[in-house]
Amino acid sequence: MNWDIKRWLRHELTSKRTVHRALPAESLKNLTQAIAESEKRHGGEIRLAVEAKIHAQLPWHHLSAQARALQVFSHLRVWDTENNNGVLIYLLFADRHVQIIADRAIDRRVGGEEWSRICRLMETLFSQGEFEEGLRLGIVEITRHMEAHFPHRDSDVNELPDEPVIL
Repeated sequence: MNWDIKRWLRHELTSKRTVHRALPAESLKNLTQAIAESEKRHGGEIRLAVEAKIHAQLPWHHLSAQARALQVFSHLRVWDTENNNGVLIYLLFADRHVQIIADRAIDRRVGGEEWSRICRLMETLFSQGEFEEGLRLGIVEITRHMEAHFPHRDSDVNELPDEPVIL
């Protein structure tokens, strides 16, 4: 991860308060509802985590957004689903960079190129200040893949919380 002065300053000036201005309580409620509605249509699990910035004093400060997303994927136990079909949407807010980390069963079926395509679509909306809409679009796109590969069954249970996590 390259740390130029502009990026360093952007991270220094970004806080959870910045995230909450871009994604107020109503937006978080809408995203929670979008995840809950999505999961009624398939057997997978979607988690959303937004990290304000990478803190220079923390041990993961030199990690790439992808490496940090893998840590968050593990920390939130997105891998801990019965069918190995959890998906994490991780937004590093200071960089407006998003990563999708998918557990092995869904990742085998969808693949990295498609996850990257979805991330770029989301980042286009983020660059326009449309954070809720960008995240909602990501949920819609992931839902489409989950429905195709893990259709809803009556025995499905909600294994992970639907609420976004602000780190």
